[in-house]
Amino acid sequence: MKPRFVFDHLAIAAPTLADGVAHVRQTLGVEVPPGGAHPQMGTHNHLMRLGDDAFLEIIAVDPMAPPPPRPRWYALDRHGKRPAYLSTWVVRTDDLDAAMRVAPADVGIPTGVSRGALSWRITVPYNGGMPFEGAYPTIIEWPQGPLPAAGMTDRGCRLARLIVEHPLAAEIRHRLRSVFADDRVVFHTAEHIRLSAEIETPAGTRALT
Repeated sequence: MKPRFVFDHLAIAAPTLADGVAHVRQTLGVEVPPGGAHPQMGTHNHLMRLGDDAFLEIIAVDPMAPPPPRPRWYALDRHGKRPAYLSTWVVRTDDLDAAMRVAPADVGIPTGVSRGALSWRITVPYNGGMPFEGAYPTIIEWPQGPLPAAGMTDRGCRLARLIVEHPLAAEIRHRLRSVFADDRVVFHTAEHIRLSAEIETPAGTRALT
């Protein structure tokens, strides 16, 4: 049986958490609360719900943490000074090992990470990058129990649509067709690579890029 992918969260990569929080505040008009630190990756984040089972993450290098023995995830070592942007999206699965058999090779390897008392497994390429430069999703496997989004602050924001633009958008869509179905995620063939999320907020629908 093939694994099933379910939309889990969006990731904003930023040079600092303050920059990422300011970017979301300016775009969505809400304040994203602090999350925690990832000692295995030398990063930290802010988090908020996008519904009962989805969330938004702002992630940046943790200046107080020692550098990890490997490149940091989300291409933060390569794009660490780039202004805050929507860098990738993440899907969850109940069987990450099975997911690896249907994912592209550059999705990375299952890697154990933690934030406080919460531990999980996630795909991270050896070079710290993202498959298809973030257009193909990172894959995560949470532990049994309530999903992390359920315990996050709710600012009244919900994902309406995620637009994935990439020169190989048709290939990405084809690779996901048998394991992922979510009408909110659409793929457009374009010369550039860009993610854009339409987010319903208390002030109306806003575009987060």
